[in-house]
Amino acid sequence: MFLNPYEEIAVSRNRLPHWQQDGRTFFVTFRLGDSIPKVRLDEWREDRETWLRFHPEPWAPEVEREYIRRFANRLEQWLDELHGSCVLRGGAPQRVLASALAHFEGERHRHHSWVVMPNHVHALFALVEGCTLESLLQSWKGFSAREINRATGSSGPLWQRDYFDRMIRNEEHFWNVARYIRNNPGKARLSPGDYVLFESDLIREVLGPRLGEAAFQPPS
Repeated sequence: MFLNPYEEIAVSRNRLPHWQQDGRTFFVTFRLGDSIPKVRLDEWREDRETWLRFHPEPWAPEVEREYIRRFANRLEQWLDELHGSCVLRGGAPQRVLASALAHFEGERHRHHSWVVMPNHVHALFALVEGCTLESLLQSWKGFSAREINRATGSSGPLWQRDYFDRMIRNEEHFWNVARYIRNNPGKARLSPGDYVLFESDLIREVLGPRLGEAAFQPPS
């Protein structure tokens, strides 16, 4: 289920490296193309590339904590400022994406938790053996982009081309991510309807119910 440090790791690359092992659990973030101002993102990429040259993976826990503090947390802060069009804030685009995430459950993935925010998505899931991370993300983003553009009368690219992912290391990492996803709407001060959250029975059993809010029900 989690990262096996003794097993071979496959690495694919777009503009970012993506580490994979068959059938493992991942935390993935993908976002709308206009969700972070370009000048901020260019500066972030330059700082990150410099840091990575001096900190090749795999990382010790303290090095990963530094990476999260310096780079991942900064991106999350910018995303939660809700820049850009925020077309996923309710309505048909939100429903399209929620349905796309729920599709192929048990065939390509097994979801633990995900949240559709106004301009980005967080998902915690296990890949079904034989399914690759890039093919799954391509299917989610490709289908939803076509349907959302149709619903909004828009055209052209919708999503940022790449995505951010981490293989879940252990049980502590898993629950930290599950709590982060649950708390993200509150951190961004969103109202019900501005986002949609899914949690598996396991997540709700361990973390408890979210008071006053119904869980997302995948379409039958």
